[in-house]
Amino acid sequence: MDDNDYEISTDIPTLGEAKIPSPAHIKEKGKDKQAFISDKDKVLIDINPSRIIQLVKEGKELPSFEMAGPREKIYFDPSKLRCALVTCGGLCPGLNDIIRSIVLELYYGYGVRNIYGIRYGLQGFIPKYGHDMMELKPDTVSNILEIGGSVLGSSRGPQKIDEIVDSLERMSISALFMIGGDGTLKAAIKIADAILERGLKISVVGIPKTIDNDIYLVSRSFGFDSAVDIATMAIKSAHNEAAGYPNGIGLIKLMGRYSGFIAATSALAQQDVNFVLIPEIDFDLEGPKGLLTSLEGRLKLREHAVIVVAEGAGQKYLINEKEEVDESGNVKLKDIGLFIKNAISSYFKKKDIEISLKYIDPSYMIRSLPANANDHVFCSFLGRDAVHAAMAGKTKLIVGNWSNHFVHIPMIASAEKRKQVNPMGKLWQSVLEATGQGPLVN
Repeated sequence: MDDNDYEISTDIPTLGEAKIPSPAHIKEKGKDKQAFISDKDKVLIDINPSRIIQLVKEGKELPSFEMAGPREKIYFDPSKLRCALVTCGGLCPGLNDIIRSIVLELYYGYGVRNIYGIRYGLQGFIPKYGHDMMELKPDTVSNILEIGGSVLGSSRGPQKIDEIVDSLERMSISALFMIGGDGTLKAAIKIADAILERGLKISVVGIPKTIDNDIYLVSRSFGFDSAVDIATMAIKSAHNEAAGYPNGIGLIKLMGRYSGFIAATSALAQQDVNFVLIPEIDFDLEGPKGLLTSLEGRLKLREHAVIVVAEGAGQKYLINEKEEVDESGNVKLKDIGLFIKNAISSYFKKKDIEISLKYIDPSYMIRSLPANANDHVFCSFLGRDAVHAAMAGKTKLIVGNWSNHFVHIPMIASAEKRKQVNPMGKLWQSVLEATGQGPLVN
């Protein structure tokens, strides 16, 4: 955390006063069946005691997030409410879990009967694409947990905000759930602003989706645990291949455009890795302390090595190539995995040292697989809390996990920055200890 984290506004906009008693407010033998959350229930942004003491001495309010969960009074009448769900951007384990939990909570928790899935991302709102809507009921989503990807489909690329809001008006949608990453979050802010300008009463709630776990002010994003789970299998395979041959090298490229959480966490989960390369930490290929020399030393010592590289690492070596962007405007990263593979092969060939190099890239397999058990549970919490927020008339927020609590985070606060691995933090320092790789910088 830095000082700017104490200056952000954590207030959550609302469409109006919540006056309708929640249908979950059922008395059973004199006790409430549902444990309600108040807007006054907060989760501190920073639990560092010295920082808390400092703020108290300065007479400043302790920055905190509003706790997620069901409210005793809701804004929308469930019998008249029409809801829409949309999944955007790249695929990620857990998308179907989120869809299922939202639908089941709306249907059974609040009695909402009009729930619609928007097909193929934001394209589904635009008439020219001709994508049909999907009516979502419990029967529709009951068996989708073990299906990878998204039953609603997805797409990349911006669409006209006014046309999206026009579509919401035509369908009489009052609650929109947007499941996506950084680009989707920015689009959601624009949609919510356009809705406000038109004076409409439509709640926009985001569920942050990024397999890279790089959403700012969110401790953990769904799909990350599953990605680490599957990545460790790739590391096991690479290690077995490397150990099975003299001078065997296993090279695995994992996801992580700007943040190396998957690579670093996987290396700790399966400690057969000798070198971890991530976007946040610079490294040299050549020179006495560079990767290639260090790799040669490792082979002399143990006759095999395993390297994990995040897709966004080492891009300085590829800057001379033409820069391209995808439909969403994201820079298309050059393939650092293949670059390092070729560099290793060339280095040892020049030294007349025979090696056995195996290159593994499980990225798309990881993205499209179903979630693991931990993410099943995690997604269930996220989806249900997103419904609670929308029913209470809250808008322009995302539901995220912070300090082991589910909280409401203003979209604008999370969209301004990207979370990255702290070079001096416990995660990276533990990676250095587990691998013994050293700084890899001359």
